[in-house]
Amino acid sequence: MDPIGSAERRVANRFEAEFVPFIVDGEPSPGEWILQLDGSYPLGGGFHVYRMDPGTRTTPHEHTCDEQFLMLEGELIDHDGHVYRPGDLVLLAAGTRHDSRTETGCTLAVFIATTEENLVD
Repeated sequence: MDPIGSAERRVANRFEAEFVPFIVDGEPSPGEWILQLDGSYPLGGGFHVYRMDPGTRTTPHEHTCDEQFLMLEGELIDHDGHVYRPGDLVLLAAGTRHDSRTETGCTLAVFIATTEENLVD
């Protein structure tokens, strides 16, 4: 086999790579960061690493497809009080409406085929 070329392989170390702001309604969302290699998905779609700073809360949203994530670091607390911890593998089904927060900060490995729909208060 031939060596894998740079156009065919991308590598980013989550401890060293630069995360970019997560965008909500066209604006950077304070305390939310993303590391995503595959530009064929919109930012926040496909497979990516998602990080929240301590004290951050997500915008309430609805999943238009299933979301799966693996908790890597910290704790994430859903609006109903459920706490996700490192090692938890989670599936949130399409149609799930929620928001999440973190006291500690957290990092997740996420796969979601499409971005979620933000809910209006």
